[in-house]
Amino acid sequence: MRLLFFVLIWASLFYSCKEVSFTVAQPAGVAALKEVPEELRGKFRPLETPSDEKKDTLIIESWGYHFKDNNDKDWLGRGTISDSLVIKFYQNYYFVNFRSGDQWVLRLIKQKPSGDLELMSIDIGADEKRRKVLKKLSKRFRITEVRYKDDTFYQINPTAAQLMQLIKEGYFTSNELKRLKK
Repeated sequence: MRLLFFVLIWASLFYSCKEVSFTVAQPAGVAALKEVPEELRGKFRPLETPSDEKKDTLIIESWGYHFKDNNDKDWLGRGTISDSLVIKFYQNYYFVNFRSGDQWVLRLIKQKPSGDLELMSIDIGADEKRRKVLKKLSKRFRITEVRYKDDTFYQINPTAAQLMQLIKEGYFTSNELKRLKK
């Protein structure tokens, strides 16, 4: 079960086999951050796991993120701000963009007043749900299906205002990460 957290966060941070993607890092036209802001830095764990279960820790630093296990081993993966990991801030959301081939996969982070984080993505995992979400999106956007290696992307190209509307309409679902005391 220790890997449950790793799988959840890794899948949330990166992408699943089927994903809504974007032609450019989102939101389009907003400048990328050069480093992760101080208020977002820290150590975080998911709320969903049972309290007696060993948990891995997500560590956000100025240069990006990495994971540590209960034995303080840093082996679970990392992401460094670069041309393939772009972070933007817009209307109180951090937009974490990952490049996969010609696609940009997006995760949102919203910081709560407590310092905890909401990690959000467009969930299209199950076939029935994917059909419903894509049908709704196709009424507003041209969707291009792109296959890259073993993954399928459903690429859209929203404006910043359209992207914010998708957030308001609940297209993005969230998992909560608890900030650990220093």
